[in-house]
Amino acid sequence: MDTNVTAAVLAPAEPGSVMDRLAALLMARGCCDAKTIERARRVSAETGQRLDVVLTQLGLVGERALAEALAALLALPLATAARYPELPPPCASSLSVKFLRSARAVPVALEDGALVLAAADPLDPFAPAAVAAATGHRVALEVAVPIELDAAFDRLYPADGAKAAEDPDAVQAAAGEPLEEDAERLKDLASEAPVIRLVNQIIARAVETKASDIHIEPFEDRLRVRYRYDGVLHEMESPPVALTAAITSRIKIMAKLDIAERRLPQDGRIKLAVRGHEIDFRVSCVPALHGETVVLRVLDRTAVAFDYAQLGLPPAVVARLGAALDLPNGIVLVTGPTGSGKTTTLYTGLLALNAVTRKIITVEDPIEFQLRGINQIQVKPQIGLDFAGLLRSILRQDPDVIMVGEIRDLETAQIAVQAALTGHLVLSTVHTNSAAATITRLRDMGLEDYLLTAVLRGVLGQRLVRRLCTACRRQAEAPPELVRRFRLDARSDGQTPLLWHPVGCPQCRGTGYRGRQAVAEFLVPDEAIERLIFARADHVEIERAAVATGMVTMFEAGLAAALAGTTTIEEVVRSIRAEA
Repeated sequence: MDTNVTAAVLAPAEPGSVMDRLAALLMARGCCDAKTIERARRVSAETGQRLDVVLTQLGLVGERALAEALAALLALPLATAARYPELPPPCASSLSVKFLRSARAVPVALEDGALVLAAADPLDPFAPAAVAAATGHRVALEVAVPIELDAAFDRLYPADGAKAAEDPDAVQAAAGEPLEEDAERLKDLASEAPVIRLVNQIIARAVETKASDIHIEPFEDRLRVRYRYDGVLHEMESPPVALTAAITSRIKIMAKLDIAERRLPQDGRIKLAVRGHEIDFRVSCVPALHGETVVLRVLDRTAVAFDYAQLGLPPAVVARLGAALDLPNGIVLVTGPTGSGKTTTLYTGLLALNAVTRKIITVEDPIEFQLRGINQIQVKPQIGLDFAGLLRSILRQDPDVIMVGEIRDLETAQIAVQAALTGHLVLSTVHTNSAAATITRLRDMGLEDYLLTAVLRGVLGQRLVRRLCTACRRQAEAPPELVRRFRLDARSDGQTPLLWHPVGCPQCRGTGYRGRQAVAEFLVPDEAIERLIFARADHVEIERAAVATGMVTMFEAGLAAALAGTTTIEEVVRSIRAEA
């Protein structure tokens, strides 16, 4: 035996007996059972591979669990992630990178005249003997967790890591693939320090930069990560494509989802302490061509202001909405497309109504934020707990105010109407393009006109537009074409219309915009509108009648915001999609 190699490295002379002891140790630790060991032995006999290699390749035992068992069996230290050096490893000039990569070993330190070698396979006698011969140092072996060793290798030998990154197959082979067929291995991979750090960095960066969503999308040759700021997606630096499955699995573990299920969509929630306060994340996983796309909605209560003024609603709209919410019964609706701030507006209204003297119950899908003092119920369609069924049940709870997340069908609409007729105030949302279109939409669902006129107290239509960054915006005269197209001169008291434009600075990440504000219209059904409803008039006629009685349309409100310098004409047109 080479005297330069620690005796414990080559102590096991009979591999079979070592595998027997390893199998017994793994069963004693609860890592697997006798049937698993027997299955692995059959595969080992058929393929000629060692038992420990078969156990990890089949996903029967996790890499970390196996490394811990080998370290205990051989009386060797376990190399932690912190063990690997940040600077170039010792004796780097004496050791071939190609050899270390194939041997899956990394020198980590020189201690007491011995070169400490972290090795993924401590049972291989050749690697430590070759390192001892090449460096002239005695070798002290430590057992490495493969995923940590691979991450350290790519950091310490970036040139070699870059070559591997160019060849996804090589990266997968180095990491002991296949991953896609190996749920247990994915779980173990996702629990390793490099993947945990990477996922935590992605999440922390989103929170720190005030992103509303994180999009993780796998493609054939890369893993794309995008953050949504103020309703617009921005691409971030992409993680290594070889970590796609591990990153997805890590997020699914955090959200308590089934990592073995990759064929069906899954939804979950994560609660994390980021920057000193707890933040909720709503997680959605959907299978795609090259893996699962994952979207995390960042639900940061501290970043959301439940205040009408901060939402950007004008005082006239707030006054009309407040008057409708002060009524003892009826239906108040908020309408707009997905992502237009409907839920935030409803939550603001609920918090204004919240008092000891009122019982408020909400039925939501999903619950965005938890509101103190308000009873919130999550819809679960998979077990038959839908909006209509829950509405019937909560009416027996004697509520004063009911919020229904969305009116999607006639059954829900009819129960909401019955609740309003029996003395309850009902708040809900509908997906339409304008406040007037909400009336025709409810009619198209099958709701009778006389019921609609009896319970409808008001409809708030809104969109969100990006606010100009006040640190870098600039002012200029409006082009004549825009003045003519939008009649801006009539809105500027005869003076030359001035518009503000985005520039971009570090405070707004170079976009020229910071935050969003609501642009809204509020329709109150009066006698003229009720006559139009009974006459089966379309939404254009209803909107014209509402404007005649003082309603300011969303587009008009948007133009006013643009002239005030809080947003731009381009944002108004993009968000409201109004035609000239």
